[in-house]
Amino acid sequence: MFREKKLKKPVASFIVLTNIIFLPLFCLVGAISMLGFPSWVIDVMFCISAWSSTFAFVILFKKIYPGQSFIQFVKDKFNNKLKFSVILTTIMIQTLIFLMILYFVSKNSDVDSIFTVSSWGMLIYFFFKSLLSGPLGEELGWRGFAQLELQKKNSPLKASIIIGFWWGMWHLPIWFTTGLVGIDLIKYILFFMIAIMSTKIVMTACYNLNQNLIIPIIIHQFFNFFIGIINGNLLDLIMYNAIFYFGVAVLIIIINPNNVLYGKEETTEGEYLKSTSYSK
Repeated sequence: MFREKKLKKPVASFIVLTNIIFLPLFCLVGAISMLGFPSWVIDVMFCISAWSSTFAFVILFKKIYPGQSFIQFVKDKFNNKLKFSVILTTIMIQTLIFLMILYFVSKNSDVDSIFTVSSWGMLIYFFFKSLLSGPLGEELGWRGFAQLELQKKNSPLKASIIIGFWWGMWHLPIWFTTGLVGIDLIKYILFFMIAIMSTKIVMTACYNLNQNLIIPIIIHQFFNFFIGIINGNLLDLIMYNAIFYFGVAVLIIIINPNNVLYGKEETTEGEYLKSTSYSK
């Protein structure tokens, strides 16, 4: 039995507050950039802005789960033993996508280097910057809370589509910093949303197979990291990611391993997770 929540629409409240927090922080990043601050200062502020969903969840936590410990909630998300097979599968899928994109970009690129980094030091710096400015700051709120909250009354697939859409829309201010305009910007937004929502479905399936937040963090990290180190046309890169991740998402939906995306009837609130084969 779940405790009665004070917030009638906790997920909607979380999404709204996340955007309210993110927008001024993102504008601050832009202001710092225009004022000519060092790149590391801009990177730090960008990382902070990426944690807006975590900030929103922390603020709302006591109203969503009265009487519960936030620290214990976070610990529970990493409590389950990681399954080597799930980790290996996610890494293999994303590495294959990366190599395929690398191949297509190299065939159509005239640049001297196909990579955006030129040294191991820069590669390591970009890896950790990607980790701090995305996966670590976003996954607790979007996946650890919002996704699982919607799964109490909806199938994981339906919840993934809903959260994937709003997670994608949260990136809206970033779209207008790409330098793209007109039809190219429209294409970018379309491919971006397809890529994000497809990746979200992959995250949900893999997370529900293991129930450890490390899994979506890994998927999110490799998505950001791989697309960031390829020196190619931005529109082409997001298009390739959209195509390949959409293909993987469709395949997972068809296979639906262990009914992780759909196939069980919901009964009362919260019983869905308890009745599935992947619950704790």
